[in-house]
Parts: sequence; C-alpha cells; structure tokens
Amino acid sequence: MFKKTTILAVFTALMASTAIAGGHCASGKTLTEGKLTVATGNPAYFPWVMDDAPESGQGFEAAVTYAVAKEMGFSESDVVWVRSSFDEAIQPGAKNFDFNIQQYSITAERDEIVDFSAPYFTSPMAVLVGPGAVDTAATMAALKGLKWGASGSHTSVQKLMNDIRPTSDPLLYADNADINAAIGANQIDAALFDLPTALFLSAVMIEGSKVIGQFPSDDSQGGDQFGMLLEEGNTLKTCIDEALAALKANGTLAAIEATWLQDTTGVPVIQ
Repeated sequence: MFKKTTILAVFTALMASTAIAGGHCASGKTLTEGKLTVATGNPAYFPWVMDDAPESGQGFEAAVTYAVAKEMGFSESDVVWVRSSFDEAIQPGAKNFDFNIQQYSITAERDEIVDFSAPYFTSPMAVLVGPGAVDTAATMAALKGLKWGASGSHTSVQKLMNDIRPTSDPLLYADNADINAAIGANQIDAALFDLPTALFLSAVMIEGSKVIGQFPSDDSQGGDQFGMLLEEGNTLKTCIDEALAALKANGTLAAIEATWLQDTTGVPVIQ
C-alpha cells in the first residue's frame, strides 16, 4: 500500500511539474514576471483594435494578442497594454514592452535591428474599385470585365494577369499615388492592394471608393507578412512562435481572421 501511494504521489508531482513547465515557457523572459506587456499604436485603429481599446480584446490584433497570451499560460488580467508610435518601436535599443503588435511587416532591413515572431497574418490582396464600379460582384467573372490599373513594378501585376485575366490590358502607372488618382478620377475601375492599404485608401484617401473583395490570404502573391516586434535577441520569441504555431494548427488564428478581417470589415472573399 505504501509503495502504491508513493508511486502515485511521485506521478502526481511529476505531472504537476510538467504542467507548470508547459504553462510557463515565458517564465523569466518578460519585463515583469507573471505579466505580459504588449504595445500597440497610439491610437490603434479599426479593424486591428476596436474603439482604440485593446484591453477589450475586440479587433484582429487585440484578439490575436489574448489568444497568444492564453496559449503561453497568461490570463487576460496578466496582459498589460502600453502605447508606442510605429517608428519609435523599430529603433534599436531596450523596449518598454515584451512585444509590439501594430501591423509590422517582416522585412530583412528591420530584422537587422529588432526581432520578429513568426507571422501571425499574411496580408491578402484586395480589390479596390472607384465610384463607378462599387456594385461589382466579388467574383472572378465580374472582375475580368473591369478596367484595371497597376504599378508595373509591383507583384500585383502578376496576380492580375495570371489569376484575374482581365479582358482588356491594364493601364500601368509609375506608383500607387498615380493609381489612386486614376481611381478617384474614374480613369480606371479597379486596382489591387494589400487589404490594410485598400481599407485605408477607401476610408481616408479616395472618396466614393470601396473594397469589394479579398483573395484568400494563402492565395496571395507578394502579400506582406505581419510579425510581433521584439527587442533584438529577446528569448520570448521562441515562446511566441510556439504559441502561434499551436493557434494555426487548431484553427484559432483562421477563426479570428474570419471574424475581424472578413465579417467585421464586410469584405467578402472573392469566389
């Protein structure tokens, strides 16, 4: 009886220690032990954070943050939010956050100064149309008949010609500024942008324009990959990458993306 009890006690202790170890990958790796300090923009915008209130967990990046925190063993109350400007966080040196999440594209140049997590989002290509084409259906068949514009040096040209295959040749422009002007003046019907850019242009820059559809994120050519930004050499990166891998594998990341970047924005996936 003593032997059985002893074995059971040892087994229970081992299980408990394993659970603790598994739930505390981040132990000793955060600014404040037991807390996860996360930075976002000042202010933070729709649809990444709703109503500039990341602590609500509402909005794509706010929801991703809390999902990652939970996967790493933190409760919601353990997450502490701070603010930073976009450019400030990319500068070398010590940080006042464990990671910063505000649509940072992972680039080789930035990666020389700071560290990035594995991507939590690959920005899909989206279709932005001018005032005269806002009723266009989000189907490949409907898109073919539009008058397109594109930047000759951008990867969107490849997407346009290989996948959409418009019935007329697109007009090529030097840069996005010229494309934006052409859309606003109804010289062209549509152009391809990454989804965040398309949403911004429609909301702020091109009056009467609309984002009518987006391609699946795993079907995007040249889409930016967003990563959580960390101080160079931060060992927390391994924990975050493991959490993101788990969330991708179990479908959580895809579900969050569907909720906040498809349903909430009202931008359907192109069929």
